[in-house]
Amino acid sequence: MKTKLIILGCLLFTGTLFSQNNTTSKKMTRSNFETITLGGGCYWCVEAVYENLKGVKSVVSGFSGGKTINPSYEEVCSGTTGHAEVVQITFDKTVTNLDEIFKVFFTVHDPTTLNRQGADRGTQYRSVIFYNKEEQKQEAKSIIAELKNAKVYDNPIVTTLEPFTTFYKAEDYHQNYYANNKNQPYCQMVIQPKIEKFEKVFKDKLKNKK
Repeated sequence: MKTKLIILGCLLFTGTLFSQNNTTSKKMTRSNFETITLGGGCYWCVEAVYENLKGVKSVVSGFSGGKTINPSYEEVCSGTTGHAEVVQITFDKTVTNLDEIFKVFFTVHDPTTLNRQGADRGTQYRSVIFYNKEEQKQEAKSIIAELKNAKVYDNPIVTTLEPFTTFYKAEDYHQNYYANNKNQPYCQMVIQPKIEKFEKVFKDKLKNKK
């Protein structure tokens, strides 16, 4: 496992990394921002990680990929709506980029378990990337191919690439869940280890360095 983490770490910091040159002099315009929608298990976990990544403007928990209009959390949990728990991430392309967003994604969740992350089971917990333009799809395919070629995982990657259609924001109490409920058992036992792993691998990319 240690060897595989080393391989993953090497992949994370090779290839297309963002440039920090002259970013402070660039004007903040709408064209500097991009949005991507990701599902990697419980959205509380994924949200908590990306909220700490430098360059991320907002992270919103919600649902995508199903057939029910404006589903509730309870409906999605039933597994009958077809939705995945997702986070919609808006990031500043002058500070970070899609390559890094995806590398964080494949670091903090297991993309080889079908419809499951740890004890969370069901299609709502599937590993999925909802792309809203061809460039996002190709970037995702590229990093998945890179991970496969490097044999980072013992099992096949099952992450699906699906065209983005609709995003439904989850109820208010799901937003910033970890920040508001740090002492709850799920936050301590499931979310906190993911954050610690993220902080270790991406220590130079944190909004607030420790």
